[in-house]
Amino acid sequence: MAAELNLPLIEPEPAERADAARNRERILCAARRLFAERGAERVSMDEIAEAAGVGKGTLFRRFGSRAALARTLLDEQDRALQEGFIRGQPPLGPGAPPCERLIAFGEAWLDILDLHGELLLAAENRGARFGSAPYAAHRLHLLLLLREADPQCDAEVLAEMLLAMLGADWFVYMRRVQDVPLLRIKAAWGELVRSLMRAR
Repeated sequence: MAAELNLPLIEPEPAERADAARNRERILCAARRLFAERGAERVSMDEIAEAAGVGKGTLFRRFGSRAALARTLLDEQDRALQEGFIRGQPPLGPGAPPCERLIAFGEAWLDILDLHGELLLAAENRGARFGSAPYAAHRLHLLLLLREADPQCDAEVLAEMLLAMLGADWFVYMRRVQDVPLLRIKAAWGELVRSLMRAR
């Protein structure tokens, strides 16, 4: 149990050469601009390399895939969320009952999805979400809250099920296709968590 308390946080980038740092920033700026203009799904790695003024090999060596590049663009939001649930104010941070903290986590993630849903969709391409450090941190956070609420529950599976309901593909469909308001989705998340806690 003690080992599980070491959350797999996103680590800061290691020190790098000045030219590599410049290339990285040019790539991220170009990707951010193109994704905002056309949507991440409609931008190729070739187009990003050309807009950044770097070779395609440089881009792929640095990021590997469009999903990894999208995930890098989301690092700032991920770090802020993790900081919030580890050391922030309740109910997102410590000091509130598990049910309130689960609801607060979901609401905070839904806010990020509302701002960056399509980018997250690109980052989660082909299951990349499940192997990412942010997903591991989110899963462990929910697992610990569920165990605190009920030590006898199947926290591992329940944590995965709750996170499945916060996936970018579902969220983008509900918001963009079904036109469901964010507040209604948040209210439904709260109902779901409260129902789960009552059932425990």
